[in-house]
Amino acid sequence: MHQLTLAEIARGLADKKFSSEELTRALLARIHQLNPQINSFISVTDELAISQARAADARRAAGESGALLGAPIGHKDLFCTQGIRTSCGSKMLDNFKAPYDATVVSKLAEAGTVTLGKTNMDEFAMGSANESSYYGPVKNPWNFEHVPGGSSGGSAAAVAARLLPAATATDTGGSIRQPAALTSLTGLKPTYGRVSRWGMIAYASSLDQGGPLARTAEDCALLLQGMAGFDAKDSTSIDEPVPDYSASLNASLEGLRIGLPKEYFGAGLDPRIADLVQASVKELEKLGAVVKEISLPNMQHAIPAYYVIAPAEASSNLSRFDGVRFGYRCENPVDLTDLYKRSRGEGFGAEVQRRIMVGAYALSAGYYDAYYLQAQKIRRLIKNDFMAAFNDVDVILGPTTPNLAWKIGAKNNDPVAEYLEDVYTITANLAGLPGLSMPAGFVDGLPVGVQLLAPYFHEGRLLNVAHRYQQVTDWHTRAPNGF
Repeated sequence: MHQLTLAEIARGLADKKFSSEELTRALLARIHQLNPQINSFISVTDELAISQARAADARRAAGESGALLGAPIGHKDLFCTQGIRTSCGSKMLDNFKAPYDATVVSKLAEAGTVTLGKTNMDEFAMGSANESSYYGPVKNPWNFEHVPGGSSGGSAAAVAARLLPAATATDTGGSIRQPAALTSLTGLKPTYGRVSRWGMIAYASSLDQGGPLARTAEDCALLLQGMAGFDAKDSTSIDEPVPDYSASLNASLEGLRIGLPKEYFGAGLDPRIADLVQASVKELEKLGAVVKEISLPNMQHAIPAYYVIAPAEASSNLSRFDGVRFGYRCENPVDLTDLYKRSRGEGFGAEVQRRIMVGAYALSAGYYDAYYLQAQKIRRLIKNDFMAAFNDVDVILGPTTPNLAWKIGAKNNDPVAEYLEDVYTITANLAGLPGLSMPAGFVDGLPVGVQLLAPYFHEGRLLNVAHRYQQVTDWHTRAPNGF
């Protein structure tokens, strides 16, 4: 049963081929057996999962139906889950049990999903490798010596290893799409404001967005359907009708205009990845798409702009973790200043401390105009580039990452090298656009992903293109050896 996709599980439950409880128990046993190899879970919620599965079976027996009713999933460990540890991958919140459910968690629970556990992640979602977690690095199921990408690497590794069919994730600068690419999954970052951020522990509030990680575009459509929608508790949530994402999956691609930014194919891109991107373009052309070269001239400024804005917002958001009200507190503080300093110094890891310091510097008197304000101006220029491009094309296509998954520890002494791995993904966050990564092949046994970007609220278009591509390719069906 572990090889079933979400869509196949929905059909199996509807046809009474198995119950949600049977499926849940099988996957929990698999998690306990195989998770130690990859470290993809922080918490496994056996009791909660069994009770939710039984409730879902009872709802089906009473005549209820629904694509997600009884479907097992995992939640990235920054979505607050009532009564369950919500650690954000940090020592700071190791003892924190959320007193409420995040909107994403409650919406999916109402749809009938079964929570198998909380997945590992880079500490406070800061990282591209899932190496900064207090609970240790996550290993890529395709090669245990390599990273799965981050910060949603736990969700990605668990789905790739067939420990569960799908999981929630978040994307601040590529943290859904990049791990999807490095583990041969489909990952979707929705339009900013499409999915509620209430109860999602913040890293950078103007960039964070929750979304689905699964093996297929069809599964992402099902999970996004349950996650999306307006939330009055989130001031950045947008009151926009949620379409039926599954309804348009099989729409024709005839005449679809695909833009290939010339800036994507420069010296920093592994030529083997470039070849697979071009191969995916040819498959889409066979399906009727039309391809043209475009330009995103301000993309070169994206990395420096992002790494001013995101740390600045992080330094503000993480100021609440001070050892006073909840979370980690140092032992025997001599006064309030000592409490703050030692609680934060001992509770936060090196990468989080680095970004807090960078952000505090960028926002300080005398530097705000020189750094933060300039970065926000560049952000607007990047958005304008996309708006101009979407006057001529329907979607933008390119590589998700410039390189293959690197070995664990290879970039630990060079954080900038790790930051550069986000070069193709962060522009979508800066502009607030939806983006999707889909499997496009392998190089030396390691997965490669292709990224699609679309105008605001056109997630359905991205899912349609990815689904049609997956109907004529089989990259998304392949599983790592041993899983």
